[in-house]
Amino acid sequence: MRLSRPFFQLPLLFDVERLQAEVAALPAEAWVAHPDQVPGNSAVRLITTGGGENDGVHGRMAATPWLEAMPYLKQALAGFGVVWSRSRLMRLAPGAGVPEHADINYHWHTRVRLHIPVFTWPEVRFHCDGEVVHMGAGEAWVFDNWRRHHVENNASFERIHLVADTTGTAAFWRFVQAPPPPRGQWPKAGWDPNADHPLLTEINQRSPIMPAAEVQWLLDDLKGELAVAVEGREAQQRAARFAQLLDSFAFDWRQLCALHGVDGDAAWEFQRLAMAVRQAAHPLADGLVMRTNGAGAMLVLEKRVLRHLVAEDAARQREGLS
Repeated sequence: MRLSRPFFQLPLLFDVERLQAEVAALPAEAWVAHPDQVPGNSAVRLITTGGGENDGVHGRMAATPWLEAMPYLKQALAGFGVVWSRSRLMRLAPGAGVPEHADINYHWHTRVRLHIPVFTWPEVRFHCDGEVVHMGAGEAWVFDNWRRHHVENNASFERIHLVADTTGTAAFWRFVQAPPPPRGQWPKAGWDPNADHPLLTEINQRSPIMPAAEVQWLLDDLKGELAVAVEGREAQQRAARFAQLLDSFAFDWRQLCALHGVDGDAAWEFQRLAMAVRQAAHPLADGLVMRTNGAGAMLVLEKRVLRHLVAEDAARQREGLS
């Protein structure tokens, strides 16, 4: 989700000792390798598809047994009153880091990542779009993960953050973006055994075919970020043709939706159009990037739009494989 600045610190504090005690009590088998096998990175899955040991983001999200074993951490999440998607404890080994990147996948178009540090040290630094912060233990932060960012753990100890994904409610965003009071006035969300805040989790059910309005929204957003890596008349002309191609694609996709609906019965027709625009876009996209983070325009088109136009189940049904 694109934000107006790289970092927002929420005016809220958590009980560090209780967070640390619950996390420290986890058994070694709770920790698994990072999904992308990034060295020195490991995680405990807290909210996953079906509450199982997976890293998916589709389907009914639910608390894992690891989260159920940490009542204060679960209460901390529930207290925000928002719907949570995939959420984890993320651990960085001493001297390890998260390489610089920008989160351009479809999942991130409408979601933000909340960080609550549990174990951290002054030498841990979070970089985002040229700004650098240290997120203190028991604090709460969100950041613009569309911008390029990376993390460094230059301490001699492990860094562990609670990391949770949400779209947020209107009230959540008013809280995030409002001018904060002095830190001494920030509330502390301590353990309350009588609290009755349900943990809200996503049901991320994909339509077999992405509706035309969503396709238009994603493409308009991409076009609004489109820039050329090196100025020149030829590059500007290619950028204009690339944008025109996206406009044409949106019109044709809308017509297919009008003709067939979005239940997946005509999945091959939609796939054929997606393959055609993919083929046509490649020669135009050379040197075209996103204004904010420099990601390649073709990569963003692929990861944020084209891969998600037709759900896998619809594709398999058309091929007679399900």
